[in-house]
Amino acid sequence: MPEIGDPEVRILSQLSQQLQSDYGDDSGEWAGSPFAWMRGRPSSRQKGTIGEKLVSGYLAMKGFDVTRSPDREADRIINQTARAEIKLSLLWEKRDYVFQQIRDQNYHFAICLGISPFNAHCWVLPKETILAQWRAGEGIKPQHGGLTGMDTAWLHVDPDAVPRWLANWGGRLSDALPIVAQLTGREPLR
Repeated sequence: MPEIGDPEVRILSQLSQQLQSDYGDDSGEWAGSPFAWMRGRPSSRQKGTIGEKLVSGYLAMKGFDVTRSPDREADRIINQTARAEIKLSLLWEKRDYVFQQIRDQNYHFAICLGISPFNAHCWVLPKETILAQWRAGEGIKPQHGGLTGMDTAWLHVDPDAVPRWLANWGGRLSDALPIVAQLTGREPLR
């Protein structure tokens, strides 16, 4: 790493390092995690792309045919017919996952992948379930515009206290595979 030549910038750098401890250690529980590198990505869009690639690669390794969607209404097409929206959340400081920017678009189901430092969780939610929970305001809530904002929603999930309605749609990563198989008509490889 290059040395800072300007003495005033060095002072500022030292102050910055002292302040860093006030804002938490970025490594902390993520130290040594194979997923830690994702936390430093500058934008949620980039993290979303990473999530799409992770889910696509994982499903392909399990024998599913996964291609990019030809439009922006879904992220991937699975087994030539099932339109999937993919959401990624890294574990937040409050110990929950927050799946954001859920919309009423042209997809059959959403795959919500939650990444913890040394674990992963996954829920596969049919669009009908998403819309029903969103309308009911239970679990899936408007993200913008208060209670009347209906263009985007988000889902908060504590992986240690999953609501009953959500437990039917996954949990552990391996729990999600049979649901994808059921919704796409193809059994995963073992």
